[in-house]
Amino acid sequence: MGLRREQREHIDAVLKYAEGRGRPVTQAPNTPVIGQSWQRCITEYGLDPTRPRPARIVTNQVLREHQDRSDELLGVARAGVDQLYQQAAQLDYVLLLTDDRGIAVQYLGDRHRDARLRKAGLYLGSDWSEDYAGTCAVGTCLQGNVALSCHRTDHFDATHIGLTCTAAPIRDPYGQPLAVLNISALDSPVGPESQTFGQHLVTLYARMIEDAHFLRRYRNSYLLRCDTSREFVRVSGRYLVALEEDGTILAANTAGRELIAARGRGSPDAVSITSVLDCELRDLWDLPYRSEDQIRAFRTREGSEVYFATLIQPSRSLPRSHAEAQTESEEQVPALDRLAADDPAMRKTLATAKRLRNEPINVLITGETGTGKERLARALHESSDRAGGAFVALNCAAIPESLIESELFGYQGGTFTGAHRKGRSGLVQQAHGGTLFLDEIGDMPLHLQTRLLRVLAEREIQPLGTDRPVPVDLRVVAATHQDLRRLIATGTFREDLYYRLNGATLWLPPLRERADRQHVIDSVYADLSRNRPHAPRLRADAVSALLANPWPGNIRQLINALAFALATAPGDEITAGDLPDEHATVALAPERSGARLQQADHYTGDAAALHEALTRTRWNVSAVAREFGVSRPTVYRRMRRYDMVPPNWQPDGVSGPAD
Repeated sequence: MGLRREQREHIDAVLKYAEGRGRPVTQAPNTPVIGQSWQRCITEYGLDPTRPRPARIVTNQVLREHQDRSDELLGVARAGVDQLYQQAAQLDYVLLLTDDRGIAVQYLGDRHRDARLRKAGLYLGSDWSEDYAGTCAVGTCLQGNVALSCHRTDHFDATHIGLTCTAAPIRDPYGQPLAVLNISALDSPVGPESQTFGQHLVTLYARMIEDAHFLRRYRNSYLLRCDTSREFVRVSGRYLVALEEDGTILAANTAGRELIAARGRGSPDAVSITSVLDCELRDLWDLPYRSEDQIRAFRTREGSEVYFATLIQPSRSLPRSHAEAQTESEEQVPALDRLAADDPAMRKTLATAKRLRNEPINVLITGETGTGKERLARALHESSDRAGGAFVALNCAAIPESLIESELFGYQGGTFTGAHRKGRSGLVQQAHGGTLFLDEIGDMPLHLQTRLLRVLAEREIQPLGTDRPVPVDLRVVAATHQDLRRLIATGTFREDLYYRLNGATLWLPPLRERADRQHVIDSVYADLSRNRPHAPRLRADAVSALLANPWPGNIRQLINALAFALATAPGDEITAGDLPDEHATVALAPERSGARLQQADHYTGDAAALHEALTRTRWNVSAVAREFGVSRPTVYRRMRRYDMVPPNWQPDGVSGPAD
């Protein structure tokens, strides 16, 4: 009854305001903005306060059309949206990102409250345009192009007076609303002052997303980044200005437009940057080369203010006169360079790999299962002077122990039952002149470790059943997800073999920690779709879901997810809904990612991936073996190593993992 009484009182207040006998009941600073909106609702839209409207959720088809129009923005906004929600969710807020028509094209919220949130309109596809929903944070923000809070009875519609909503516009390079970033709570504090910090936070993230969109849109232009602080200019300079080669201003972000209007000659159109800053063009073009930190101070033409500036050069090829001034970059090695983009750990690993590729030393590659150890080993081989020889790979964990010796060293015909009549050369001999890759070296049996050590020391092998050694010239690249030092301590790995293999170590970071996950996704998808003439495109919501996933199985798990989507997507694009269920839901519920990471903390490396796969498949060992590309005995062996047993396991063996 309390809510109904409050609704009646609110309707009376709106009617009095419409008759000129009152004003919005809030005393918040946004009262004039709210009052103007109430006036529009009554006089322009013809909304009747006595007839509250239910929340409107558009159909999936209409939602997809709105998401398509916002595709580029959705891709750019992902990181800011996720970070803001992680902070807002602690206070029971949900997050909506709407397009310029007020339709929610992205939603992050508590899935346990879906029914209440959907009924209130705080949901994906909800329509918060002012002409339908009345005065509200999203719709009124779009109308006024200003950040604001719409708190409880600020809302026009009586069904919304329990809500508190705070929104900020994300503007295009011309200053018009491109989208709206909004946080809302179903059950809000009574006082509007509770929204002050929320408004600052939403405005901050809206600006960050706006600037990221601006940088992407004008990535092929010269970009001048300025700030009043030298310390901040490179990382968070407030003012962004896109320039032609002749210095003409193409566009600017919100702060940049304000700077141009206040210190230049009004509109950015056809204005030269030299009419804003007291400088010559060569002063700007020389920024990357003339100072140690690539930053220089400039005064404005129309005042004495000092701004520090740095120049971001275009992604496209630079004019020759500018390119000649650049210093030589790191040596280009395509086979290795394509493995990473801008992840610092990967660039460091690849820089080391470039220096080692032609050196006569063995290499040990470490990293969690699925991080791409074999791919790095192949790239190391292909970029070396051994590229003309064979690259021979053996997964020591995937071959039965009884066959590893014959696979490695070969055999003479008739040596054992089932042997080929003419015998067979082993992998070591096949790698003569090239590279032998030993994956999962930590799973090699001890007696074979001894034989491998002799091969590395003497550079010759003796096939089974023969009495004459065969010389071999090869480089060994080994890989493991295990801590070999721990295995040495337990007596399951030879210390002398470790030092023979570990001439140099290359570490691969897990996918969840890589800053270039977007590059990895694009590369994997390009490889998978290479032979498909009309492969569907990856839409931004699918990319967002993929980027948000913790990937306990790393790149191998990513390959499986993209292969599934590519095989099953019904149309000409892959959306989040086309991904396997455990990946598609991450974009809507990032808190689940945290839970999975917390669960993974109980295990390391392969153990985390194995436990995740067993749980997901309900302990179906055969399914897990297929997923990881290993035999069932290998899965059982790893389960024993990490003391993993299914929830229904019984000591007497009555129950156990499914086959």
